[in-house]
Amino acid sequence: MITPVLPASRDKRREADKDGAQASFDESTTAWALAARAGDPAAVDRFVRALHPDVVRYVAHLSSDPQAADDLAQDTFLRALGSLHRFEGRSSARAWLLSIARRAVIDSYRYAAARPRLCATDDWRATVESAQPSGLPGFEDGIALLDLLDALPGERREAFVLTQLIGLPYAEAAQASGCPIGTVRSRVSRARATLIELLAEAEATAEPAPLAA
Repeated sequence: MITPVLPASRDKRREADKDGAQASFDESTTAWALAARAGDPAAVDRFVRALHPDVVRYVAHLSSDPQAADDLAQDTFLRALGSLHRFEGRSSARAWLLSIARRAVIDSYRYAAARPRLCATDDWRATVESAQPSGLPGFEDGIALLDLLDALPGERREAFVLTQLIGLPYAEAAQASGCPIGTVRSRVSRARATLIELLAEAEATAEPAPLAA
């Protein structure tokens, strides 16, 4: 008799494969950042191309200006390339870059604080949706992840995006967010609990009403 593989085992293998791929990706991007620091123009191009999607996705979730995602990403890379001489590879280049992106968004908020909002929520959501990956596990069957993320407080949403969508380890997410690792874990845990509740509510609402006899 063949014993079927339990779903939990498959999930663990997928998580292990995902962690391994992320570690390899981080090693590559960090190596490119260090090579770019040494003056290798090809490494600069690889570094920017590899991390541009993560930066756009992150700033899109943090920013409320739909047209700002690309501009903020460009600002982030300009700041990063200007600061490469200070990058020593003690953390991954991705965590280092996202901490710069966070500061770029904060600076943009300060700059725009006195200006009126010129964007609609739908435009912001479209920007985020274009930046997020498809096929996220646990949010199938027509339930939009963005609809659920909207309900989260900003700090919990940021922690969830960094660790679950972008895939940063908790320690590096803490570095990017400028808070202790325990705070990130707590925020992600609370975000997960809220999302599970909202997902259950959304699925219950989506269930068709029983036909009359």
